[in-house]
Amino acid sequence: MSHPDELIHARYGEIPFNVDVEWNNTLNTLLSHRSVRGYQTKPLPYRTLELLVASAQSAATSSNLQTWSVVAVENQERKEELATLAGNQAHIRQCPLFLVWLADLARLAYIAESRGMSYDGLDYLEMFTMATIDAALAAQNAVIAAESLGLGTVYIGAMRNKPVEVADVLQLPPSVFAVFGLCVGYPEPDIAYSVKPRLPQSAILHRETYKLAEQEEPIARYNQVMKDFYTQQQMNVAGDWSEHSVKRIATSQSLSGRDKLRQALNHLGFKLK
Repeated sequence: MSHPDELIHARYGEIPFNVDVEWNNTLNTLLSHRSVRGYQTKPLPYRTLELLVASAQSAATSSNLQTWSVVAVENQERKEELATLAGNQAHIRQCPLFLVWLADLARLAYIAESRGMSYDGLDYLEMFTMATIDAALAAQNAVIAAESLGLGTVYIGAMRNKPVEVADVLQLPPSVFAVFGLCVGYPEPDIAYSVKPRLPQSAILHRETYKLAEQEEPIARYNQVMKDFYTQQQMNVAGDWSEHSVKRIATSQSLSGRDKLRQALNHLGFKLK
């Protein structure tokens, strides 16, 4: 296991607090998380997929409705199609296992229909929100399980760039939506994968009430931490974290097609009342 101070420093670019609890493998795995965008062709051990799904199903789910599903994609042609829809991200093609996590209201609608009962409640935004939260909680459990096994992962939000086309590739029924993808595999050993620093806790952690103005100083500190990180990693990123982030929200075009997400969701059967 890594030393706690080493991991805390990697996560924040500083050591803002001392760890007073007994360190363990779970904390080590959590704080060691990094995105992996290069994979070996080495296949995963037998039943790894099923173990990841069991871990995912161990996550909390609202009212035990379990409004999520996952499609495991191992076929190379299908991975090629999904990679193209996600902006030609090579790691989708490389990874031996690509998981597409779904907000799934079709299963409950199917059960209700089979019992001759109504399911008008599924038409409301609350149920879509519940399903996306369920999918995210499940996926994060799978990520932690995968990384505890020495595997690498990276989330692919670009599944939402062209959700109707993704639904066609995966043959999704109405009321099922691909929230994001997840690459899983053994990291390519010749590529260095570094822990990316996060915002200081003083910008994220609020005690009792939310305070926006007090975030200015920690954000300024973080901008410098990220500038140093980009330099260290030889990443060609213009400006600091704030500039980079604001550019991602500057216009509707900055959303890479996701500005039309509501229309796409309506087309996929979500009424979102």
